[in-house]
Amino acid sequence: QVQLVESGGGLVQAGGSLRLSCVRSGSIFSTNAMGWYRQAPGKQRESVAAITRGGSINYADSVKGRFTISRDNAKNTVYLQMNSLKPEDTAVYYCHATVIPVGDYRSLEVWGQGTLVTVSS
Repeated sequence: QVQLVESGGGLVQAGGSLRLSCVRSGSIFSTNAMGWYRQAPGKQRESVAAITRGGSINYADSVKGRFTISRDNAKNTVYLQMNSLKPEDTAVYYCHATVIPVGDYRSLEVWGQGTLVTVSS
C-alpha cells in the first residue's frame, strides 16, 4: 500500500516560515513526480510546487521566490520550505505523487491527508 503522510503545518504570523514534510511509504517501482498542492476555503485545489521525473521543478507564480521544494531520496521524503508567509497562503497543503507500484505497469495517483497552514495578519 502506497501512502503519503504530511506534517509541519501550524499557525504562524505573516512574514514567518514553516517547513512541510511528506514521507512516502510502500513498495514503489518508480516515482514519476512529487509535489505540493493547497486548497483554501471556497477555492479550488491548486498546484504549489512539483518535481517531475525528469528533474524539473515548477512553482506557482504566487510562491516564486518564497517557497522551495526539495527531496531526500534516502528518507523517501519531500519538503516544502515556506518563507515570507502571507495570509493568502492559508490553506490545507497536500502532498501528491504519481508512482508505479512494484509489479504494475500503470501509474497511480496518491494523495496525503493534508496539513493545515494558517497565516495570521
